[in-house]
Amino acid sequence: MNTLYYGDNLEILRNRDWFPNGAVDLIYLDPPFNSKRAYNVIFKDKKGKYPPSQIEAFDDTWQWSDETEEAMWELSKPPYPAELYRTLDAFRVALGNNDMMAYLVMMAIRLLELKRVLKKTGSIYLHCDPTASHYLKIVMDQIFGVKNFRNEIVWHYQTGGASKRHYSKKHDIILFYSKTNSYLFHPERIEIARTKKALKRAQNEKGARINKDDTTKLPEDVFEIQALNPMAKERLGYPTQKPLALLERIIQASSNEGDIVLDPFCGCGTTVAAAEKLGRKWLGIDITILAINLIEKRMKDHFPDVKFKIEEIPNSVASAKKMASTRQGKFLFEQWFVTTLGGQPFKSSGGGDTGIDGFMNFRDINNKPHTIIVSVKGGGYGPGEVRDLKGVIERENAEMGLLLALINPTKGMLSEAASAGRYQMPEVSRTYPKIQIFTVEDYFKGIRPDIPDVSETLKKAKRIKREREKQKELI
Repeated sequence: MNTLYYGDNLEILRNRDWFPNGAVDLIYLDPPFNSKRAYNVIFKDKKGKYPPSQIEAFDDTWQWSDETEEAMWELSKPPYPAELYRTLDAFRVALGNNDMMAYLVMMAIRLLELKRVLKKTGSIYLHCDPTASHYLKIVMDQIFGVKNFRNEIVWHYQTGGASKRHYSKKHDIILFYSKTNSYLFHPERIEIARTKKALKRAQNEKGARINKDDTTKLPEDVFEIQALNPMAKERLGYPTQKPLALLERIIQASSNEGDIVLDPFCGCGTTVAAAEKLGRKWLGIDITILAINLIEKRMKDHFPDVKFKIEEIPNSVASAKKMASTRQGKFLFEQWFVTTLGGQPFKSSGGGDTGIDGFMNFRDINNKPHTIIVSVKGGGYGPGEVRDLKGVIERENAEMGLLLALINPTKGMLSEAASAGRYQMPEVSRTYPKIQIFTVEDYFKGIRPDIPDVSETLKKAKRIKREREKQKELI
């Protein structure tokens, strides 16, 4: 069944119940090198400024760390190919333990799983920019085999900045490999519109008149497809969104209707949308809950009859605890809990722990904005963490604080939270806890945080506005 998976794609791909050997017909992936630019979902900060603070989808993924060291060590042992490890080790000698090296290691271990799940007749398209494409090609040669390299596709587009210091950067690279020599490829299915400019160029090259109605040709290894501009109708606000036409061309050429298409870094869901449009089955993986939510909405908006399921979103206290039990799971739990309650996840763009894991915002009846600071605890905590949240509220000049917790609080913690007092919204008789502790157990019981309801506030504001207008008329 069409499925979206929330989590680390390596762990999800290693689940043999979901991804047995040879299960997928076509893979497209766009794993960016520059994590701070493209491997996050970007938000406005609490002041509404842009560029914003960021929530990183994978903390320090592309920096050398204990995790990348462990992955490198794992790749040095069977069943992984010795030639691949020797190649990576040579890169490490040349590059050192830097961001690029971390990227190559983390990609290599995932590409091996992607090869395993690919059918013998399947193909993989790895999308990358010129910053890393030359390194990735060597890694792909080691994993898929030099003989299975099919094309280095240049995606050429007109957008992008110009420079007086170098040639304008107007292309990305897509590495096309098959798993074996018996692979699907149907270039005749692709109709490529030729612009008047392209027709004129072809006429000049051939020295013969070209009929302007002659608008198709067999595809070449340069894809002239316009990148999405900021005003494009397709735009969903995702920073690295690719045009639907790009994915349609790949899917048409390298799969049949009913085949399974996988995108393990599915972002805003362009691959799965193209697959659905072209009658393919699809699987998407992403490590940001906001990407999963965005794709869910995109698919339902564009394909009202689409059927799919979402895996690994917590549906019980036990599943939430299971998610939070690992290093990456702790981050997944954090962003899930903040988002599912309507908050905005937050991570300081400068790094470091600011005591803020998210924000909630509300407006009073005078339309003045107010802030609720969110802190998430996926493990043990005590009264000290409650006092810390008090300090953050004061520092940020916020009205309230919400401590989201996996574990139920003690009486001492509840007492510490209660000692912060109550918040009263202007011109509203009701008060709210200045600090409250809200747990996963509360959520699955159907309880919700005691915070101002936006719809109620708006109704109250309209009622007060009408009353004031009537008073003015009487005067």
